[in-house]
Amino acid sequence: MQDSGSNRLLDAVPAVLTWTTLIGMVVASKFAPVWAAIFIIVFDTYWFFKTVFLSLHLRYAFRKTRANLEVDWLEKVKGLNKPWEETYHLIVIPMATESYEVMRDTFMSLGNIGYPKNKIIIVLSAEERIADCFEIAKRIESEFGEDFYKFLVTEHPANIKGEIVGSGSNETWGAKEVIKLVIDREGIPHEKILVSIFDADTQVPKGYFARLMYCYLTAEKPDMSSYQPIPLYNNNIFEAPALGRVVSLSATFWHMLQQAREERVTTFSSHSMPLKALVEVGFWHTDIVSDDSRIFWQLYLHYDGDWRVVPMLYPVSMDANVAPGFWETMKNIYKQQRRWAWGAENIAYLMKGFSKNKNIPFWKKVHWTFHKIEGFHSWATNAILIFALGWLPIVLGGERFNQTLLSFNLPHITRIIMTFASVGIISSAVLGMILLPPRPEWFKFRHKFLYVIQWALLPFSMIVFGAFPAIEAQTRLMLGGRFKLGFWVTPKNRSNSKTKN
Repeated sequence: MQDSGSNRLLDAVPAVLTWTTLIGMVVASKFAPVWAAIFIIVFDTYWFFKTVFLSLHLRYAFRKTRANLEVDWLEKVKGLNKPWEETYHLIVIPMATESYEVMRDTFMSLGNIGYPKNKIIIVLSAEERIADCFEIAKRIESEFGEDFYKFLVTEHPANIKGEIVGSGSNETWGAKEVIKLVIDREGIPHEKILVSIFDADTQVPKGYFARLMYCYLTAEKPDMSSYQPIPLYNNNIFEAPALGRVVSLSATFWHMLQQAREERVTTFSSHSMPLKALVEVGFWHTDIVSDDSRIFWQLYLHYDGDWRVVPMLYPVSMDANVAPGFWETMKNIYKQQRRWAWGAENIAYLMKGFSKNKNIPFWKKVHWTFHKIEGFHSWATNAILIFALGWLPIVLGGERFNQTLLSFNLPHITRIIMTFASVGIISSAVLGMILLPPRPEWFKFRHKFLYVIQWALLPFSMIVFGAFPAIEAQTRLMLGGRFKLGFWVTPKNRSNSKTKN
């Protein structure tokens, strides 16, 4: 759990670095415009090469994912000649404000998994504080409960001391209840269970659990690993406005290319892990927002750095952020991105854990500390540096600087570099079309054109729905107290997708 007070200095690190960078760029443009201009050119060049590098990783991960979807993973599992049938799958699904229709779609996908259902245990954990939540859960149980080995509905009590309202507290309650009421009573050894935590809107493709089982059986250290799928936001993608589609697909692309860089992958949203390890670390923390990523650091610290994430290179599908109106959708997208950016709270946790744990190799501490700080810093600053601050030396540098050759050439140089860097946008447009689910009847050729040119919104999206919520989250984390974020539940809204939204 979190340490009161002592984390404040470490919590401030992301915001201090971000604000130092942004303010420093403004000050340098005013008082040292030559150096600011040189920095901009160097940074844009770095970003160009980084874009090419990331695009190559994205294409590799994309090809592997598409190929994996064509494989009969259950046959591959059987061909390993390992006792795969001894393993049970526990699926923990916390629910709050989701409608019956959303939950039914989730369980319809679970009913078509192409995997022995007598090895599937489900706990659907409803929130007491949400009206009708438990009733919807019981309705789902009455419809789908007989399809699986065991199906348990629990109700997470409101106002448990020390908890915040959030998925971590609900997941922990549901997992403890199903262990007590089902797993231990059935005498199933914890080491024979893989637990998958799914968001309530998660829909899995038919081969998902066979692919998970294959990854587990072929992992170097299967019981010291988490297993991470790629989140797609395809459930209602055709109902999302253009900006919403760009934000959702950008998130998918980021997680997809991360799977090609195994050394950087941590857990996010829906994922899996051995139940025995989850029990040993005390389940999810119940007083934080970013429980899905925090569980990785709990495991990593508990096992002295001997924990890793196995990229599944296999998708799950969830809801894009869609609200009844455009501006409400934009507001919800911002809030969701801000909640994800609140994951910066883990920096203080891992740094403090590293300082206490002397068994983790020093190079691993440096590796993770640098990449997490650099990642959140880039999230908050890079888009602004690239798209918004490139002209500052010309605007603030004064007449003397504006008479220099560097001042004259700066916009031309940056424009050329960023034009070449647009290869990333082109790749996104192409892959975005390929990733779309089967088109509804109203989707015509003109919609294909619109779904391609929507990527012109990417620079705006990166600033407004990337940098801005990250800056706010980091600043709130630094200020603490009443500025700290609580858990915000993303509303789920779907139509039947038969008419254009």
